[in-house]
Amino acid sequence: MLEATDRPTRPAPTPGPVPYIAMWSAEQAPRMRVVMKGGGIGYADERPYDRDTDGVLWTRVPSQPGKGRPEFGKVHALRQRRAMLELLCQVCGRPADRNADGVLWLVSEDPHDMAPLPGDLTTTHPPLCAPCAFRSTHVCPHLRSRYVALRVRTSVPAGVQGALYRPGHPAPTAVMATGVAFGDPLIHWVRAGQLIVRLREFTVVDLKPEAVRAPTG
Repeated sequence: MLEATDRPTRPAPTPGPVPYIAMWSAEQAPRMRVVMKGGGIGYADERPYDRDTDGVLWTRVPSQPGKGRPEFGKVHALRQRRAMLELLCQVCGRPADRNADGVLWLVSEDPHDMAPLPGDLTTTHPPLCAPCAFRSTHVCPHLRSRYVALRVRTSVPAGVQGALYRPGHPAPTAVMATGVAFGDPLIHWVRAGQLIVRLREFTVVDLKPEAVRAPTG
């Protein structure tokens, strides 16, 4: 059984910047008319960039980071997907920490439900750089009590998280928020908001030595 690690015993830093993947109040998604299209859903005024290279429909959202108020509970679809695909730190937006053992990821665990980690994991949370990982273990509610630090050698897109629609008249109807794997026919009925990535070939590491070496500025 892999044990979650208590956060490093070091004075908590002051709250850092707004996470790169967080939404701002000026970035509210416009109301889009969703229609049935091509054996799934689409937008009535669909544009080429509304879909990814797999043909999945994505939430259309403006990109205006820094404008308005930060909305920490919401994730910006475009920046989350970019952070996953380009392995950027979810907090500062710079390249995530990488060494010979792989890219740095933090996985939160419920302290009341300490189950073993499986052979591979899926997550919607992008990786981190070492300074932001250390800071996050103090200020992030999901990581404040327990976390597992991983060095991941392989990460691959596995699916999307978003609103699942069903056929309807005069328009399809959103029925639930869920995750759908690539290759599942239901993915044509999802309006995606986050990319799900599968973590493979990972090693559990101790964040404390890396946190000591990391700059705290």
